[in-house]
Amino acid sequence: MEGSVESKPNQVAGDAGKYLTFTLGAETYGLEILVVREIIGLMDVTPVPRTPRYIRGVINLRGRIIPVVDLRTKFGLPPATDTPETCIIVVDIPDGESSLQMSVVVDTVSEVLDISGEAIEEPPSIGAGECRSFIRGIARNELGIKVLLDMREVLRADGLVPISETLEKSIA
Repeated sequence: MEGSVESKPNQVAGDAGKYLTFTLGAETYGLEILVVREIIGLMDVTPVPRTPRYIRGVINLRGRIIPVVDLRTKFGLPPATDTPETCIIVVDIPDGESSLQMSVVVDTVSEVLDISGEAIEEPPSIGAGECRSFIRGIARNELGIKVLLDMREVLRADGLVPISETLEKSIA
């Protein structure tokens, strides 16, 4: 299921590429396919005490402990019941010479879009400044608007990457 997105003015040229799109409620988001390690069905998540509300816990994926972030909670969206379409997207976040594996829970995974730089617009100057830091841009096509996320920034906001490191060390 690969599509493309039409060109629009006010481009963010450096952000062209392939994006995995997913939904949270009625909104569609995209993340750079290069950071996606794999997509898995929802599995048992072990809660970890004294972590922020948006941390669902951790999963054991082939012997590796990976933190699970609930993007609905992180983005301040209303909670929803998990469905058979609820997925976990495992991502590799570059961190210097290594990378950190983290995962996010999304309502559904949609498709991979090939988005040109001309099709990506700057995010609007509304809302909290923190949110703007992890929005790469806005892409449009005939089916609607896609909010393109910078997962490195989403998972670094509020100290999430240090939490990941702490969880890995404490559970190991």
